[in-house]
Formats: sequence, C-alpha cells, structure tokens
Amino acid sequence: MKFRKISLQDWKRREQFEHYCSTVPCTYSMTVKLDITNAVNARQKLYPTMLHALSRTVNSHEEFRTAIDADGALGVFDVMYPCYTVFHKETETFSNIWTRFDEDYNQFLAAYLDDIAKYGDVAKMNAKPNAPANTFPVSMIPWESFDGFNLNLQKGYDYLIPIFTLGKYYQENGCTYIPLAIQVHHAVCDGFHVCRFISELREYFQG
Repeated sequence: MKFRKISLQDWKRREQFEHYCSTVPCTYSMTVKLDITNAVNARQKLYPTMLHALSRTVNSHEEFRTAIDADGALGVFDVMYPCYTVFHKETETFSNIWTRFDEDYNQFLAAYLDDIAKYGDVAKMNAKPNAPANTFPVSMIPWESFDGFNLNLQKGYDYLIPIFTLGKYYQENGCTYIPLAIQVHHAVCDGFHVCRFISELREYFQG
C-alpha cells in the first residue's frame, strides 16, 4: 500500500476541499438501482460480484481513494480493498471482513471465499484482524429493497472515503435490480464523479 500526499497549495480541488471541509462541511448520498440481470442469469455469487464491481470502479478514480491518514495528511491511496459486513443470525449482529482486491474476478472470488471460510463465523465486529487503512466500507441489507438511504454522520467529520450500502434485489419487467446507496464527502467528490461511477458500474454489469 502506498499513500501519495497531496500538496493542498497546488491541488486542483483546493477551493472545493476547503469550502466543504471548513466553511460548509458537507456529505451527500445518491441511491440508484443497478440492473444485475446478466450476473444473476450467469448464477454468479452476488455479494462478491458486487464487491468486485465496486472495488474495480473505486480503484479507477482518485476521488474515491482520497483520504486523511493517521497523521492528518491528505493524500491518495494507490489501491483500496473492500471491507464488508456479514450477518450472524444467532446473535443478530454483524462483523466486518476485508479482502484484498484483484482485477481478475476469479482471483478476487477465491480470496473472498477464503476469507469467508476463515472469518465468516467469527462473532466479533472486526472478524478479520489487522484491517489496513486503505479499505472502504460496504454494507448489505438483504431483507429489504429501498429507494433512498442516508447515513447521519457528525457534521464536519473528516472521513473522506466513500461508503456503499446494498439492498435486497428484486424483479421488474423481466430484469433483476439491486438498490445501491453511495455516500461521499463533497470535499473530494462532486455529483459528476458519482454519476461517472454509476455509469461505469452499469457498464461492468452489461459486459
């Protein structure tokens, strides 16, 4: 993992960053429905497929890899890994597991399945230990679909990494859709960037 520090003085987003971090601290979310018909028809495992799609798109753009490190420095990670929730029926609690990203879906799937086998039944909040700083959170709410979803975070927080929430997939007009909520910090990510992200996700599932 590498973390390239940003020189705020020379950064193209300096004004936007300072405005949305200090003057008007601002996060926002967008909820969309993704057509995952091809993945479902191919009988692909849904969760790892979604994790791979999100990871590939996150890693394609700096605005989704921009963060503030433990020393308070602003910078960009060279790669991000998904950190995702698993549910424990017995206790009605969840755990976090992270998996290293690989561009190759089959390699990523193998790593995901290995992590689930090792840590899926560990009833701790952080089931897989030693999560690196370069992870982004993904949650799945498979019991209900939704049209909107928003996390209420403390005003002025400095968590710049995107947060993703998936809902229950459903059938509509012969197609299968899944709701996806994307929450970002306006200091590093504008509506243009989120819309491009969504467009590339759709291309992923149409391919």
